[in-house]
Amino acid sequence: MAIQSTPAPNPKETIAEEPSALVRMGRMLWADKFALCAAIFLVFVIVMAIIGPTLLDDLATKQNLRGRNLAPFMFDREWFMWLGADALGRPLWPRIIVATQNTIMVAAGAVLISAIIGTLLGLIAGFASERTSQIIMRLADVIMSFPSLLVAVIVLYILGSSIMNLMLVLSITRIPVYLRTTRAEVLEIKSRMFVQAAKVMGASSKRILFRHILPVVLPTLTTLATLDFAYVMLAESALSFLGIGIQPPEITWGLMISQGRQYLTNAWWLSFWPGLAIILTTLSLNLLSNWLRIALDPVQRWRLEMKGPKNG
Repeated sequence: MAIQSTPAPNPKETIAEEPSALVRMGRMLWADKFALCAAIFLVFVIVMAIIGPTLLDDLATKQNLRGRNLAPFMFDREWFMWLGADALGRPLWPRIIVATQNTIMVAAGAVLISAIIGTLLGLIAGFASERTSQIIMRLADVIMSFPSLLVAVIVLYILGSSIMNLMLVLSITRIPVYLRTTRAEVLEIKSRMFVQAAKVMGASSKRILFRHILPVVLPTLTTLATLDFAYVMLAESALSFLGIGIQPPEITWGLMISQGRQYLTNAWWLSFWPGLAIILTTLSLNLLSNWLRIALDPVQRWRLEMKGPKNG
């Protein structure tokens, strides 16, 4: 009796059945419905920040003194007046969408600059000599010794309020966060076996840092940047609310809240709608950062993979 042997599986077919990293992330995002809603909302905010000023800039600046402090939910009027109008009769809905670009631009620019500088300094501080590490850490201590908002108030008062100045001030105050986090991660990772093996093989310090250590640190920094984005956006809104942030005719959500605070008793909607936009965006960023913390951690990732859609 002849025994039939089963053919060995083709390695290419086995590899092809493995889902890509993008598909796995999509499944894990689908498993967390709160994070999914947060991601959809943030995509909508980003799209509005890109195309909103082009489409609605004329409506956002159009004044109608007969419609001063127009109440919201008057659906017999044009669609852009459904959220009400400000003290000059300008519709709030287009103004909130147009203000999204400046708010997101300042927050994204500050996070990007502080993350790049802080990560580079943290890599050097964690891998270089003790003397170099101490110099860099003392620099971080000097920056952290001053309250971030107080530094921003002083610098903006001296240099003047503009998008670039606001972005640079907020980025400088956030550099120590990334520096300390990166240094702590590097100090732990550089003692692992794969780093020691790279040193034995003759890899340069630059190659070890950027090819072996940085990819391991990057998930933590991504989660931190997502959470820090919300903090920077709130800081920008606070500065604009105090009147030292972005100045008219530019608009941000914080500036809209500041302009509406004197009408809170009889026109609450002037500050309520931009404040709601800040709350929803901040909440979405916090939910997404919590999901990223789990999705990028190989130890906890199984929680989302078990709840996600199964293959076949």
